[in-house]
Amino acid sequence: MGKMKVFFYVTDIGFLLYWLITFLHVIPENMLFKDYNNPLLVSWNWSFLPLDLLISFTGLMGLYYFRKGNVAWRNFSFVSLVLTFCSGLQAIVFWTIRLDFDWTWWLFNLYLMIYPLFFLPKLLKQSEQMR
Repeated sequence: MGKMKVFFYVTDIGFLLYWLITFLHVIPENMLFKDYNNPLLVSWNWSFLPLDLLISFTGLMGLYYFRKGNVAWRNFSFVSLVLTFCSGLQAIVFWTIRLDFDWTWWLFNLYLMIYPLFFLPKLLKQSEQMR
């Protein structure tokens, strides 16, 4: 798990915090994305909730199983990384289609899209070696 553990904690706890502060409307107005209060964009944003919670669940389960010495950590971690990539990709594609280049939101989503790419090949290689 190594360095991946840090990324999982940051990402999984980060998602839980993001959705909590979104639910509580804590994000300052100046940090909201363009058209934040548009009902269509509100629905678009909330459509990520199940995916992001599944990412957090699988990532935290990966960490749990790793601590327990159970090899199931690899499967949970793999799913978490793939879903994290997909979450970031979907947001980046959306912002690109809208021609909306707010770097605050882009950086977070590029992080989600890029960091899994460093760990997925290693997990795949380990899985192949275990067969």
